[in-house]
Amino acid sequence: MKKYIQIDPWKIIENKFTPDNNKISESLFSLGNGKLGLRGNFAEKYSGETLQGSYLAGIYYPDKTKVGWWKNGYPEYFAKVLNSCNWIGLNIILNKSELDLNNCVIKEFSRHLDMKEGVLYRNCTITTKEGITLNIKSERFCSMSDDHTAALTYEIEILKGQGTMALSAYLDSNVENEDSNYDEKFWNEISLKEFSKGIYNEAITKKTGFHAAHACINEVSVNNEQVESINTTKSEKYISQNYELTFDKGSMIKITKYLGIHTSFDTPNDLELRTTESCQSIFNKTFAKAKEEHVEAWANKWNECDVEIKGDESAQQGIRFNIFHLHQTYSGKDSRLNIGPKGFTGEKYGGSTYWDTEAYCLPFYLSTADQEVGRNLLIYRHNQLQKAIENAEKLGFENGAALYPMVTINGEECHNEWEITFEEIHRNGAIAYAIYDYIRYTGDESYMAEYGIDVLIAISRFWAQRFNYSEAKKLYVMLGVTGPNEYENNVNNNWYTNYIARWCLQYCVKSIEGLKDSKEEILARSNFDIKELELWNKIIEKVYLPEDKELGIFLQQDNFLDKEQILVKDLDPKHLPLNQKWSWDRILRSVFIKQADVLQGIYFFEEDFDMKVIEQNFDFYEPRTVHESSLSPCVHVILASLLGRKEKAYEMYLRTSRLDIDDYNNDTEDGLHITSMAGTWMSIVKGFAGMRVKDQCLFFNPLLPDHWKEVSFKIKYRRQLLKVKIDQNKLYLLNESAQPMSVYIKDKKVKLLEHEKTTVQL
Repeated sequence: MKKYIQIDPWKIIENKFTPDNNKISESLFSLGNGKLGLRGNFAEKYSGETLQGSYLAGIYYPDKTKVGWWKNGYPEYFAKVLNSCNWIGLNIILNKSELDLNNCVIKEFSRHLDMKEGVLYRNCTITTKEGITLNIKSERFCSMSDDHTAALTYEIEILKGQGTMALSAYLDSNVENEDSNYDEKFWNEISLKEFSKGIYNEAITKKTGFHAAHACINEVSVNNEQVESINTTKSEKYISQNYELTFDKGSMIKITKYLGIHTSFDTPNDLELRTTESCQSIFNKTFAKAKEEHVEAWANKWNECDVEIKGDESAQQGIRFNIFHLHQTYSGKDSRLNIGPKGFTGEKYGGSTYWDTEAYCLPFYLSTADQEVGRNLLIYRHNQLQKAIENAEKLGFENGAALYPMVTINGEECHNEWEITFEEIHRNGAIAYAIYDYIRYTGDESYMAEYGIDVLIAISRFWAQRFNYSEAKKLYVMLGVTGPNEYENNVNNNWYTNYIARWCLQYCVKSIEGLKDSKEEILARSNFDIKELELWNKIIEKVYLPEDKELGIFLQQDNFLDKEQILVKDLDPKHLPLNQKWSWDRILRSVFIKQADVLQGIYFFEEDFDMKVIEQNFDFYEPRTVHESSLSPCVHVILASLLGRKEKAYEMYLRTSRLDIDDYNNDTEDGLHITSMAGTWMSIVKGFAGMRVKDQCLFFNPLLPDHWKEVSFKIKYRRQLLKVKIDQNKLYLLNESAQPMSVYIKDKKVKLLEHEKTTVQL
């Protein structure tokens, strides 16, 4: 764990440059706007440890899977989000010596990300090897008001020295991914040209044929007098505008880069024209005006989604950091897009879609964004239903059974680890649960007939074929699976997988029975035969769910108690994190749990269990959990809060909210854990505030950490807006909608008229 980021309620602040932390900081200082984003790389050259990254929504490359053997159904490729054109780049030569921060003496250094504004600032004083001392100030943002634009300013004050400066402001598509095989590059050049006052760089991806166009207008001035470029340089996938300047002590040099970005994914026609128009538009506004509009757009977002904590700035910084990056990653405007585990902050996991979206992210967007955003997340999966059916067919499933991919960009499975790709099938359950969660929360019953039932039937067909009847047990069992705990593979009867599979069948049967108008026509889309219900109901009645009645727990899977029962607290800390210290064989044989597994099921289906059952399972499994998945802590916050375990809930909250800021798992350098950030929001709203949906109303059962003075947030529910404020003694509600609404506070129903506020004693 590293604690070098300063505590501040609205900012991420680094007050000293430490090369060993640079890649971590690049992740933390990432920017995005739902369409594009980049890591917090330096604009000028830095030859030290760095992961240069600029990413575009929807753009990927199908990298060939490499294995020493092949099995039927194995994915042919692993989809990668691609590092794209480096548009912030500046090459600066002082008296014929290239400015490289890695070779300078850094006397003062600070950079901070203002999350309220969505702007990254840097201020540093450096001395070059030649003895020239500079003060550098920079700002950059990816516009939230016009998501095809971005801008950067870079100011140099000469504190000591004189001479000449050769400056190149460039667009460089000659880039590679960090994990490129044999340093392979994924872009081919289409066009390098000048336009009006700017430069244009268009490239195309190999294989997938995505075009990415970047247009940039550069403004350069010395002591407020504008300087024109002397020429333009072109080389492979690279174009720059070049300037020659003279300077002496006291000189002020300012460079502003205005950017327009479009891709063939979102702009299929007139790509060059649209890109240059976007660039010209932000240039005409000026940096100050474009920044003002961007900050205003963020203000509107924060007005609806902010969570304010009084009495704990560390916790406050954590939740805002998580909310900030969630909104930078996904806007919900395009149902073809989803939420990658690293967003626009790194390349790990390929930038693809996992079950994280349905299990963790959907509740955040349901409560903080327009209802259509949540709907688009579900439509994304409906649009890929045929691909999910094809994925199942490759594995031998029939009759329209669907297995949604563990990892995907276009609906096709592209994960390349056998035990995950073919065994971690519980992801089907999360997708079905998301349909239930969305309809329950929004009241949008029409979604089931329009889209949901198609997905539920296909998933239920998969489960019906994946279960098999055990003559020995006289029950239906499921063999050879991997549950949410990926520190066990190829187990039999994972309790969570069996439970959610049975629930999917139950929910599908109930949903079919609930169809009203055009029922036959709706079912005909899936070639549904009513006889399928006979088998589904038979399985529902006889699913095997392992448990140990003496301990009063559900067994994570068959033979779980055969493992040596060691608790995490009894491990020497030198062994943690296990995934970086132990062999895979040792991990698989151990009792240690990567993330919530049985407890994941109890979190989803809390209403199915009494408090004693929840408590017994929590007390058994949490002490064996190492929380080495970013998705783990939030589930434990919610359940610990339900059980009144304030200290454990707060411990897990800090872990989820500050996972990246403090680099808990020693892996922030390759990108932030975007999808688990939604779990941080759930930790507060579902955990400490105890929010649930009950009788088609919101329900609150608060339990705040003792040192928190107050927490407040807004919730969108069924197109209404509710402001909630909780302190240690009272709960305050304000209905900001034009319609009345009812809310439960600890089982007491409270009715609120339009725009009414009330206070409830806890």
